[in-house]
Amino acid sequence: MTERTFRERTRHALNKVSTREGWVGGYDYAWLCLPTLPFTSNYSRRAPPFYALDDELPLVLAVASGLQHALAMLAGLITPPITFASSLSLDAETSAYLISASLIGSGILSLVQMSRLKLFGGYYLGTGLISVVGTSFSTLSTANSIFDAMYSDGTCTSTTLSDGTVVRHACPQAYGKLLGTALVCSFLEMFLSFVPSRTLKRLFPPMITGMVVLLIGSSLVGGSGALNWGGGANGCQLFPTSGLFQKCPTTLAPRPLPWGSPEFIGIGFLSFISIVLTEMFGSPFLKNISILVGLAAGCIVAGATGYIDGSSISAAPAITFLWVHTFKIGVYAPAILPMLAVYLAIALEAMGDITATAELSHVDVRGVEFDSRVQGGILSDGLGGFFSALFTVTPLSVFAQNNGVIAITRCANITAGRWCCFFLILFGIVGKLSGVFLAIPNPVLGGVTSFLFASVAVSGIRVLAFIKFTRRDRFILAAALSVGLGDLLAPQIFTHLFDRVHNPGRGLQGLLTSVTIVLSTPFLCAGIVGVVLNIILPQDSEEDVEVIVVEEHDSQEQKEDGSSISP
Repeated sequence: MTERTFRERTRHALNKVSTREGWVGGYDYAWLCLPTLPFTSNYSRRAPPFYALDDELPLVLAVASGLQHALAMLAGLITPPITFASSLSLDAETSAYLISASLIGSGILSLVQMSRLKLFGGYYLGTGLISVVGTSFSTLSTANSIFDAMYSDGTCTSTTLSDGTVVRHACPQAYGKLLGTALVCSFLEMFLSFVPSRTLKRLFPPMITGMVVLLIGSSLVGGSGALNWGGGANGCQLFPTSGLFQKCPTTLAPRPLPWGSPEFIGIGFLSFISIVLTEMFGSPFLKNISILVGLAAGCIVAGATGYIDGSSISAAPAITFLWVHTFKIGVYAPAILPMLAVYLAIALEAMGDITATAELSHVDVRGVEFDSRVQGGILSDGLGGFFSALFTVTPLSVFAQNNGVIAITRCANITAGRWCCFFLILFGIVGKLSGVFLAIPNPVLGGVTSFLFASVAVSGIRVLAFIKFTRRDRFILAAALSVGLGDLLAPQIFTHLFDRVHNPGRGLQGLLTSVTIVLSTPFLCAGIVGVVLNIILPQDSEEDVEVIVVEEHDSQEQKEDGSSISP
């Protein structure tokens, strides 16, 4: 029986590579690649047929769809390591390695997430869907607060100039402590994978998750995207009168300028408007990678006008892989509580993302089989957090960007997902490519990431749009947002909370720092307030429910735009 199966597979493979049907099939490639200009045949061309999980997929379509998925992920995958490297003042070689490691780790762990391995007692590992993974933006937001705490307590060193400007020194050990803390805390998500999803949804309803995602996106727009659009987020936005950051990105850049200069704003706007134009006139293929189009358009103009520094490309190796650079793993005790909260948020994001992917893949989102997909996805996320730390990458969790690719191309086939993983690993191995990403000028990156982070915020708003907005819901949201928005708009409000505590012991100091990190991260403090109130406030009685009528959205529209609660 085994020999017959092997023969059948061999015959099928030969037929696949030796026939036109096996290579190109009957897919409408013109629809995929031609722009959607008015008064052209492609403007009203009907969409191609849908390819389900296990349908026979032509080789060319599998490769093209996999490449689309990989390109759609690129901006989201390279942004966190670039931000981490900038926050810790790492050198160009190490920064390029972080980008490569992120791409390779995403490719490897996405393969695990796409699997559906049966474990003991009816449990599974992986979703069996095109569920790719990347660094959650909740991790990015929290890591910035953790790094701030490390520089404040002396774990990392900095220098204060005569004009009051603080210059951070390179601190790779901080990244190692972040990895070690993430590794230890990943066991929480592994445990949550065995908790029934209904229980998690009762404790953390859409009202809470939508608000959390809204604050994550909003804080990243203000704390990273807009600052880089203006020229940089490394201290030059404070307009120091002396030192390296007197101009942005530094005084050593090819064309340094003060933060907010019209040249910087214009380059960032060019990247931003390129995304808009691609959405208006681009082909389905280009629409899926509109973020990448914005980066390319901005870089072309920035390069032609002399704003690109090619030193990062020269410093990057031609070929690289995991563990070319290593970081001493450690645990930063004050970061444990915040990272536990991050893993809880990641688990909730995974539930929403897997549901959206299943709907787009025409997989039933009810019943035991779907519950096992959610369980397997959360378990794979937890294990991914553990192994990504060993890969020198921050926690990798289910990514939502690819749902739009499935919706537009109508291809949910798992073979396309495996090709996506191949391209991600290939992009990571080619070290010079990471150097190119690192050379992207701050205004270009800022114009694109502002849009990307705002998309995260809009995902949160969409989740909130589907709640009933009873009096109880509005009260909880108002109370939680009072803290979250206040923290977002006045970032220093909680940072001096314990300044009058003198000579605390080591344990107490760690606890106070941990509380400060949580309170300094808008989505964490707002989430805590929301969860507590959701538990202790009584439910509205039917006669007291005051409902604001919200227009119901067509469920098919929700499936087609591929939106979910995660970045």
